[in-house]
Amino acid sequence: MDGGAVVCPRWPDRTTSAEQPAMLCMANGAVRRGTGAKSWARTRSEAKEGAVVAAETQSLYERLGGVYAIAVVVDDFIDRIMVDPRLNANPRVDEAHHRVSAQGFKYYVTEQVCWAAGGPQTYSGRTMLDAHRELLISGAEWDAFMDDFHQTLAKFGVPERERGELDAIVESTKDDIVTPAALAANQ
Repeated sequence: MDGGAVVCPRWPDRTTSAEQPAMLCMANGAVRRGTGAKSWARTRSEAKEGAVVAAETQSLYERLGGVYAIAVVVDDFIDRIMVDPRLNANPRVDEAHHRVSAQGFKYYVTEQVCWAAGGPQTYSGRTMLDAHRELLISGAEWDAFMDDFHQTLAKFGVPERERGELDAIVESTKDDIVTPAALAANQ
C-alpha cells in the first residue's frame, strides 16, 4: 500500500487518504491516530476475512462505524439540506431552517440515526409528526430531501447494504413528515 493510502479494515476493497473524509473506516477501533495509515497494520486479506464475519453479526450502527462516523455524515447531510433551494422554496421550511440551530439539529439527527441503527443512544427529540406537521412538506420536497440524503451517502461511500437499511429507516418517517396534497392545498 502506498504511503498515503489507508485500507479500511471493514471494507478492504476501499482505500482513503488522511485528507479524505472516511465515515466507515472508523469501524473495529480503526480510528486513525498519530501517523494515519501507518497505525493500520492489517493486510487486505486479514481485513477482508474479518470484515465478512463482523458484517454478518454487527448491527447497522456498528457497521456504520458508531456515533463519530455517523455524526460526520449527519453533519454533511444537515449542511446540505439547510441550504437546498428546493426545500427552502417552501417558506415554512425556510423559516424553520433559520429558526433552529444547525448544531442542535445535527445533534438530534445524529441521536436519532444512532438509535434507529441499533446504537446505545436514545432519541430525545420530538416525534417526526410533531416536528413537521406545520411545515406542510410536499412529496416533491420529500424527493429533494431524499436526493440530498443519497448524495451524502454517495459522498461517504456508504455500501449498498447499509444504504438500503438507512433508506428504509428514513422512508419509515415519510408518512409523518409529508403533508397529504389535499390538506396542504386547503391551508
